[in-house]
Amino acid sequence: MYNAITDVLGIKVGHYTDLEAVTGCTVVLCVEGATGGVDVRGSAPGTRETDLLRPISLVEQVHAVLLTGGSAFGLDAAGGVMRYLEEQGCGFDTGVARVPIVPAAVLFDLAIGDAAVRPNAEDGYAACQAASDGPVAEGNVGAGTGATVGKLLGPKFATKSGLGTASMKIGKGIVVGALVAVNAFGDVVDPENGHIIAGTRKPLLGGFLNTVERMKGELGQAILGFAHTTIGVIGTNAYLTKTQATKVAQMAHDGLAMAIRPVHTMFDGDAIFVLATGKASKGKKPGDASVVGTAAAQVMAQAVLRAVRTAESLAGVPAASDL
Repeated sequence: MYNAITDVLGIKVGHYTDLEAVTGCTVVLCVEGATGGVDVRGSAPGTRETDLLRPISLVEQVHAVLLTGGSAFGLDAAGGVMRYLEEQGCGFDTGVARVPIVPAAVLFDLAIGDAAVRPNAEDGYAACQAASDGPVAEGNVGAGTGATVGKLLGPKFATKSGLGTASMKIGKGIVVGALVAVNAFGDVVDPENGHIIAGTRKPLLGGFLNTVERMKGELGQAILGFAHTTIGVIGTNAYLTKTQATKVAQMAHDGLAMAIRPVHTMFDGDAIFVLATGKASKGKKPGDASVVGTAAAQVMAQAVLRAVRTAESLAGVPAASDL
């Protein structure tokens, strides 16, 4: 166990990172296919192929999920993931070609680094080439390269965040893992004690403002409304139907609510995908979505904390470890 989403058999993770432009993308590969689900809670999302994951839609299997920086421009990187998978012979068989199914979500990192540089198809392809089923790099990598949290006073007083992952075993051989790029408007809070570990920095005194409390006062009337977004993936070796995978995605958002305050605002495009490989199930007996979803919320909260604890200061934005 690596305490990573790659503890789920059949899942690989690869990053493309541009530290100079401060952006990147992360691909979660499941080349043998996995049942997909998604739940989008934020009100400013940038996504691709999410409608295909609805339980009433035709396609059952997903072959990768892309998380990327670059705002809506970054969706171009999904083309590179599709090209890589097509070369591997993966995809939905249409009779004339195999079409890889690659849902994607973006976060807004244009306010840090070079706004003119965004992940593209070549970068998505490079992330696939770098994918492995081993330990997953965290912090300032992939989709988390340009991630920050605590934007109540704008980017000048934000804290550097990044990408995190975590996993746990439950029941009889079931593994649930999470991977998340945390680029939230709100603060990141340790659910164990309620302490803010990364968020909006106080302009003069040091430490962090309490974004939730400040939003209740006069400062809340002057909130700067540029885009944010926390995007992530839950992986499990349990067998789930599309309806169950969708439910697990819904429950996984509870993990964001545990560790990010506030979350799912009008300024966030929060989205969580689910990939269920079914490799732990005999005879394709459906797992218990409530049990898997409860674990998904817990590992998602852990991954959020790791995203800020493993981040390093970059492009003039200090990380919590340096404050």
